[in-house]
Amino acid sequence: MVDRVKGKIALVTGAAQGIGKTICELLVQEGAIVIITDILKREGEKVAKDLGPSACFYPLDVSREEEWQAITQFVKSQFGKLDILVNNAGIMGSATHLGPLDPENSSLESWHHIHAVNLNGTFLGCKYGIALMKGGGGSIINMSSRSGVVGIPSAAAYASSKAAIRNHTKTVALYCAQKRYNIRCNAVLPAAILTPLWNDILGEHGEGRQRAISDLAEGIPLKRMGDPKDVAYAVLYLASDESGYVTGTDITIDGGILAGSAASPKSQ
Repeated sequence: MVDRVKGKIALVTGAAQGIGKTICELLVQEGAIVIITDILKREGEKVAKDLGPSACFYPLDVSREEEWQAITQFVKSQFGKLDILVNNAGIMGSATHLGPLDPENSSLESWHHIHAVNLNGTFLGCKYGIALMKGGGGSIINMSSRSGVVGIPSAAAYASSKAAIRNHTKTVALYCAQKRYNIRCNAVLPAAILTPLWNDILGEHGEGRQRAISDLAEGIPLKRMGDPKDVAYAVLYLASDESGYVTGTDITIDGGILAGSAASPKSQ
């Protein structure tokens, strides 16, 4: 299939690298005009340049409401509408020098910071996404995680934020249905997707990284880590009219991990 989202206006947060970047590439390939947003200005501008005239970059710190207000005005003035919103921006916290992230030793500062980006950012995205879509309808896709379903001893705030995103997705879906806004809201729950988010755990290069990836893959039923495109195709489905009767649900993309998981995840 081609042109599955032809003519639709999409906004993707955290889109300068990893899953967000791949989502943008696929949406453009399938006919959308994509607004790439991130706090990484140089990287985001490069993604937009590489994607050509169907993409543009707008800097956005998802945790700051005034920046959401600014980008809302930008979307209104430049495009007049928004059809697709992907609330993808998120952090685990391990790369931000916040110290221990487990429930005993994590600081309140780190707890607030991770929730501000992951959960507040998604809340604000939904809030302003509804404002941009309620005249003509649209699709909001929130990035939750396997970590929002099971406990993660070494990443308490991350797990908490992703669980809250999964639940808030259902609230937004029901609210929009109640208001007859024709806005659908769904969540995607990836796990073990090979992106830069894993660099602190796997290492960035060499035999040690490959060994760590192989060891991790052994615990996945499909015996491999996922590719960002595995997630992007699920987002594309939820963004397209093919999923017109799908709202308030979530799609797990984890190679079968949750289907057979019976033990707590190993320490990371």
